[in-house]
Formats: sequence, C-alpha cells, structure tokens
Amino acid sequence: MRKAGFRRWQKGAGVVMTSFVLAGCSWFSPSDPRYEPTPLTEYPAQISAAAGWNVSIGSGSGPGFVPQLVGESVYAAAPNGSVVKVALGSGAVQWRADADIPLSAGAGSDGVTTAVAGPDGTVVAFNDQGQEKWRAKASSEVFIPPAVGEGIVAVRSSDYRIQAFDANTGDLLWSLQRPGPALALKTSMQMLIIEGVVISGLPNGRVIVIDARNGAVQWEGNASSARGATDLERINDVVGKPQALGPLLCVASYQGRIVCFDVSQGGVPIWEQRFSTPQGIVADSQQVYAANQRDVAYAFSLNDGAERWKQEQLRNRRLSGPAVVPQAVAYGDLDGYVHFLSRVNGDLLGRVQVGSGPIVSPLVSTPRGVLVQTDGGNLVLVGVN
Repeated sequence: MRKAGFRRWQKGAGVVMTSFVLAGCSWFSPSDPRYEPTPLTEYPAQISAAAGWNVSIGSGSGPGFVPQLVGESVYAAAPNGSVVKVALGSGAVQWRADADIPLSAGAGSDGVTTAVAGPDGTVVAFNDQGQEKWRAKASSEVFIPPAVGEGIVAVRSSDYRIQAFDANTGDLLWSLQRPGPALALKTSMQMLIIEGVVISGLPNGRVIVIDARNGAVQWEGNASSARGATDLERINDVVGKPQALGPLLCVASYQGRIVCFDVSQGGVPIWEQRFSTPQGIVADSQQVYAANQRDVAYAFSLNDGAERWKQEQLRNRRLSGPAVVPQAVAYGDLDGYVHFLSRVNGDLLGRVQVGSGPIVSPLVSTPRGVLVQTDGGNLVLVGVN
C-alpha cells in the first residue's frame, strides 16, 4: 500500500447510550416477495474456485468476527471463546487458545499481540505463542473487532467510546467518546490503524482520525447526514472497514453514501455517491466495490465515483462484506456460497459453496485466495484460478 500521509491531518473537534441495536440489513420484511432471494442459475464458469483448506475455529460466527491476516498467518476467533493462529499456506493450526469467556468480537492482531472482546466489555490479549498477556475492561459491550498496532489495542464499545490499551500491559492509555444516536446497526464494522493513527467510522455518520499515541483527534469528517422523521429512518452508521489508498480515505454508510476524502488536502471530499450499504466497501487501485441493502453489487470509479457497473443477479441474497482477488471481487451469501464477479463488468465468473448457512463475516483477501469464516465456526481458504 502506498503511503497515505495520515500524519498530515489537521486537528478537528466529545454521551448517548444506544437504546436498541438492530441486527442490520435488508431484512425488515422477510415475508414480502420483494425480498425473496434471487434463485441461483447455472452459467459457464470462467474461473475455478475451490476450498484449499478448512479448519474448525470453534462454534458460531457473527459480524464482529473477521479473520486477520498478518504476513503468512491468520488470526481468528469464535463466539465460544476459541482463538486460533493458522498458517495461511497450509491451514495448519499454529496455536489455539481459550479466552474463557463468550466472545462478541475478534480477532485483532499485529502478529505480536492478538486481542478479542466479550459482550461485557472484557478485552483479552494473547502473545504470539497463544499465552494470555492481560485482561482489561472496556466501558461497555464490544461488537467490532479490536484494532491492534502502534503499541496499542483499540476497541470501540456500544456507548460510542473508543479506548486504547497498552498492547504489552493492558493499561488504559486514552479514552474518547462521541455522542451517538438512539438506534445503531449491529453489523460489520472495523477500525483501521495506519501510520500512527486510528481510523474509525461512527454510528452517527461520521469518520474520525485519532492519534494512536495520545487519543488526540486529528480530523473528523461527515460521511453522511441523518435523514427522515423516525429513529429508524435516521440510522446512518458508517459500516465496514475504512479504505486507505494513497491519499484517499473512502468510507460508506447505511442509508447514506459512499464518500472518498483526500488526506493530502486536509480531508476534503473529492466525490460522493448516494448509497445505502449494510456491509461496507472494498477498493482496489481503480474502483470501489459495494452491495446495497437489496444486495445489488456495484463498482464505482475510485477517481470520481462514476458508476462502472452493477450486478443484480444476487439480489436479496444477504451478501457479506466483499473482498478483492486478482481476478474478481468476491461476496458470500445466505446459503454459504462465495460468488466471484468480474472486476471489469460485474459478470458472474464462478461460485463455490463452503457451508450451508449464511456467511455473515466479511470476506478477507489474501495472496492465496479469499478467507471465509462460516456460520458453523470454520475458517476456509478459497483458492481461485
């Protein structure tokens, strides 16, 4: 990744408890025929996709569980408290640990410290031999994976507080809180640590850049504005993982928009698209990819936001967060299929089924294929040729 220049942000501008959390998406009227999943059809496969290895992590999954790739190792966790390190090339389990508590989010890792979190706010950190280093307590329940790097473990809790713990000792280093809305989505969200800063979307449609050392806000921008008369209509959470590409920082929101900010110009928005996604975006050097709340997949130009293509043949199939591989952009669906779409025109290129239940964890791109965490608690590497 090219240097993003996040140290160049200029400083910008501090509690409302979430009274209800939605298990988010396009699923408010499942009996309505308009929301029936589009049946899969046969078509000539243009790529070959197959499971390279399949490893049991534990039991269960959820939007707060995202495999973390660090070098040639994968770190993952499951709701039953299991935490594993797996070799990317072979699927061999390098260590397995037990957090001794139910988990709601994980795993975050920098290859030295691996952290997970529980629904009561407990944060557990392990060293790279799978031995517990420390436990700490966040201010409230945690539903998004910890972010680890720059000597800290950063967590965002449901009271809209971001806290940083010392990666070696577990001591609380700083804490930052922002006002939040009455309702917020419980869906796929991730923080990013890069070049000395923590980047996080917020449930109020904003994105924040924080100095990892001391918690000072370096910049805060508006990714979307709440619209509508009711709390439900006004949900506009920033979702998925912020995408940092060169001088650009791109984010997406539910019932909001996709927007790319120019870091080198102090965070000026260079383009935006009205868009509603419950799962977020992924980007390569040319395009931004996202599926809307009806599971229609789109590609937009990274330079100016112009629509490049859309693919409607997976409508209402509850697509997961996407991942980019050299040949395609990949999405998981409600029946355990991973679909590969052409990055050029959105055509369906191939699919493979890795389980029978829904894939709710975001897919993760690797040099060897796509990582999938299944609803049954398995971690699968899907290779593509």
